[in-house]
Amino acid sequence: MKSHICYFLITLLFIGCKEKSTQKTAKNKEIKVVENRIKINPIEHATAILEWNNLTIYIDPVGDLDKFKTFSKPDLILITDIHGDHFSLNTLKQLDTEKAKIIVPQAVADRMPEEFTPQIDVLNNGESKERYGIKVEAIPMYNLREEALKFHTKSRGNGYILNIDGERIYFSGDTEDISEMRALRNVDKAFICMNLPYTMTVENAADAVLEFQPKQVYPYHYRGRPDVSDVMKFKELINNSNSKIKVTQLDWYPNDEY
Repeated sequence: MKSHICYFLITLLFIGCKEKSTQKTAKNKEIKVVENRIKINPIEHATAILEWNNLTIYIDPVGDLDKFKTFSKPDLILITDIHGDHFSLNTLKQLDTEKAKIIVPQAVADRMPEEFTPQIDVLNNGESKERYGIKVEAIPMYNLREEALKFHTKSRGNGYILNIDGERIYFSGDTEDISEMRALRNVDKAFICMNLPYTMTVENAADAVLEFQPKQVYPYHYRGRPDVSDVMKFKELINNSNSKIKVTQLDWYPNDEY
């Protein structure tokens, strides 16, 4: 009888330990998901900061240091083009970029002093590079309209796709609805520009998005000259044709009403 009781108690103890271990594993998995979540921070216009897994990624950092003071030092910097709303040598010199790798097109590299040379990775359209476990793909960006060809010539600048933790995140840079954008596939998050006269209309931006069908789209870079693009119209055009694409509006102009 005593042997049966001992066996019963030992069995209960084993089950209890197993259940405790399972709960611990589930809890650890939940914590890991929180730690690895990609956080997207709009800064202004074309500038954004992504945070993931203790890494900080700066996209087109421009402007004064106050915009970046609450964020960690960059581990990775992506610059799309030579224009002042995407590339600021003054900003780069003021930021603490000592540990950062800087991915740029050749046209930007040509404008950077030698002190940055050890940090620079030059990517041409169609090329890719992996840094810190993130694969970065260089996507073409350029104008199509005859009157806009002077703004962004083909092969000069890069849009980028970042492959992070199973997600593909696309930043268009300055571009129109080019065939290379329309041919994109399996994009989870897409940041799409829309400002005249420099990039494309709201209608063209929406039409391109409807073709490559990202899961989620963020209108950004929508202040033009002199008008500000109608991002609500962009959202309507998308959702009237495909309600599965989530349109997310972030505050890209914190000092303005729009």
